[in-house]
Amino acid sequence: MKIIKKIIIITILLVIYIYVCYISFLPSNYIIMQGENLKINTLFGTTLIPKESKDFETIQTVSNLNNTRVEQVGRIDLSLSLFQLFKVKDLSVNVIPKTSVVPIGKAIGMKLYTDGVLVVGMSEIEGKRPYENTGIQEGDRIIQINENSISNTSDLMKEVNNSQGSKIHIKYIHEEETVTTSMKPVKSGDNEYKLGLWVRDAAAGVGTLTFYEPSTGMFATLGHGILDVDTSDLIKIANGELVTTNILNIEKGRKGNPGEIRGTIESGYTIGRITKNTPFGVYGILDTPSYISVSSNDAMEVASREEIRTGPAQIICELENGKREYYTIEIQKIFTGNNEDNKSMLLKVTDEKLLEKTGGIIQGMSGAPIIQDGKFVGAVTHVLVNDPTAGYGVFADIMLKQMRQVNN
Repeated sequence: MKIIKKIIIITILLVIYIYVCYISFLPSNYIIMQGENLKINTLFGTTLIPKESKDFETIQTVSNLNNTRVEQVGRIDLSLSLFQLFKVKDLSVNVIPKTSVVPIGKAIGMKLYTDGVLVVGMSEIEGKRPYENTGIQEGDRIIQINENSISNTSDLMKEVNNSQGSKIHIKYIHEEETVTTSMKPVKSGDNEYKLGLWVRDAAAGVGTLTFYEPSTGMFATLGHGILDVDTSDLIKIANGELVTTNILNIEKGRKGNPGEIRGTIESGYTIGRITKNTPFGVYGILDTPSYISVSSNDAMEVASREEIRTGPAQIICELENGKREYYTIEIQKIFTGNNEDNKSMLLKVTDEKLLEKTGGIIQGMSGAPIIQDGKFVGAVTHVLVNDPTAGYGVFADIMLKQMRQVNN
């Protein structure tokens, strides 16, 4: 009898745990495109209801809205109800209108400036480790010293040297949490005061400009975020620049060795402002559309993921300076329910000309727009290392939603 009671108690606790986890991890805010199906996963006993309504018919209408296509643009405020008795969480659904964008496919450069300075390494100074027991780790961002903001490495060096070896108070970000600590700089052999921390305040790279939205002046590129080469973490930026690039050469991809579009941005012109670096792409405002020959006449509708089909498609990319071309691919698999990462579609390069030039998908092609049936359906994001003819793409609707979201 005692064993049965224990089993019952454990089962009840397990059920409670599942519901608590479900409610905790359920996003509070959703963004969907007009014409897209609303998909909010619900457990047994949970119901979606209007935030301020108790009317049974309205509750039924809203519950039926889930898993159906939403055409009305605007905001829907909902509450998650448990057995229609207790409201356990508020949800907001923003339905953004269908839009048209201009697919670009042009090689582009990016300069990113971090929010604070990024710690990328540590070393001893005169046999001492001033950073020990401070909690600071690689990947953390120092944002303040002695209540003075730190925007770049010059700010950091200035504050550390001004201390003349006295203890300084440091504010830094560790895994999204702001932490305060103190440290005593050490005087080095060159009479400079140092913390023993290797830091970086900027990053740069070359990719492919995905699309431009004439109605807002915004752009999207890459389809994935820019990671720090030392920490492999997504770089948290304060701002950045979109700059023109000059393609130098193409390294062809081979099995086990991904190729690369090599370019330089040293003499590039700044044509836009970067505002966001996200796991699903880099976004900002294009200040000089004329520089990349953008025409609103080339705009096409953004497809919802339900409209994408397996079969032939095209990508646009630039492999020679000033020469954008369409190349044929095949969409082999579509992961319609995937919102977790930027591997939304499995792609296969079928264009003989592209295979001859690059071997398939190579580094620098990330962001190449994917076109199917006259609509923009997504962007190239990854290559399969063991098969450079294949790779992944991200859904267009995910990129559009990321562009619409406000920076954290």
